[in-house]
Amino acid sequence: MTMVPVLLSEWTKVKTVRSTFITLIAAFVVTVGLGALISFFTNNNFKNLNASERANFDPTSLSFSGVFLGQLAIIVFAVLVVGNEYSTGMIRATLAAVPQRATLLLAKAVTVLALVAPVALVTAFVSFFLGQALLGSHEAHLGDPGVLRAVFGMAIYMTLIALFSLGVGFMLRKPVLSLGLLMPFFFLISPILSAVPKVKNIAHYFPDQAGSRLAAVHESTTISYGPLAGFFICLVWVVAALGIGLVLLKRRDA
Repeated sequence: MTMVPVLLSEWTKVKTVRSTFITLIAAFVVTVGLGALISFFTNNNFKNLNASERANFDPTSLSFSGVFLGQLAIIVFAVLVVGNEYSTGMIRATLAAVPQRATLLLAKAVTVLALVAPVALVTAFVSFFLGQALLGSHEAHLGDPGVLRAVFGMAIYMTLIALFSLGVGFMLRKPVLSLGLLMPFFFLISPILSAVPKVKNIAHYFPDQAGSRLAAVHESTTISYGPLAGFFICLVWVVAALGIGLVLLKRRDA
């Protein structure tokens, strides 16, 4: 089977599921809203920051603070793209219609990419402009060095997280199991390990830590690499997740 009919089929399945648009809208609202709140309160309390905090202040990255929770909706969306079919048993019909497992995985990945990338791009720009407006005199401008790259980096990170979550969805198949792994990983394991001296250097290579470099303008005082390396680290996680997902798809669902 050629790619076009498979893509059309995947698009039809995704757009007819209500959770698709609910989760993507939630990702936008939470990311923009939380980033705006943090920017507002930071501006009001800027005088209380110490000298070190002011020296490392990154207004661009600050406006993207909401992605910490906003990515939750992106993860849920990507997991459900795969998990819904396994939960309902529809996956049997899908695999019968598309015997080429690589074609199926690629079609789902392209569908997720086509839906998440535009939402991520709009979310990144709206978060930036609203956040900077609320930062008042402490704002950054789109033409400042590194700022435009960071805005696009934020969108790229959200998109890569969606593809990574899709790969995990293929690996584990069940939505509850996939979310039960991804949620603790991003919201507990990564933040905790990054704060533990003996293992924090390892945690710095987790996808969310690498993604933080994509959306930052200033150099980090704790993470040794820059945005380009952060992109490739995230990309390696995505390729690994999708690659393992494809291997398991071929072995278990052959």
